[in-house]
Amino acid sequence: MINVTCAIIIIENKILVTQRSEIMKLPLKWEFPGGKLEENENEIECIKREIKEEINIEIDVLKKLSNVVHDYGAFEINLIPFVANYIKGSIELSEHKDYKLLDKSELKSLDWAEADKPIVDEFLKLEL
Repeated sequence: MINVTCAIIIIENKILVTQRSEIMKLPLKWEFPGGKLEENENEIECIKREIKEEINIEIDVLKKLSNVVHDYGAFEINLIPFVANYIKGSIELSEHKDYKLLDKSELKSLDWAEADKPIVDEFLKLEL
């Protein structure tokens, strides 16, 4: 089981979503950005580090959502989601193919990675 954090990042009332590149596992699927939890690192440290490394921005974590355990067949992940506010930085993708800033109402229109789908559903029910 791989422990992975992800962040639903709010930038001026829009939601940041990222598209996986062709060479990543789950190519071209959309996801909330994040990455693997490293040894001796807590979940908040992990998501802040991963977002800085992958997207070049700094975030403020607001709330933790429900973990999602998903078996992709070749691997199983425990996805640990957070809602976060954008603080500063300019978006520069180091691994992903693309990104979008969407209204909440547009989130369901994307081709999501399976583990992210329950997170989208939970986020859409939140009052922020």
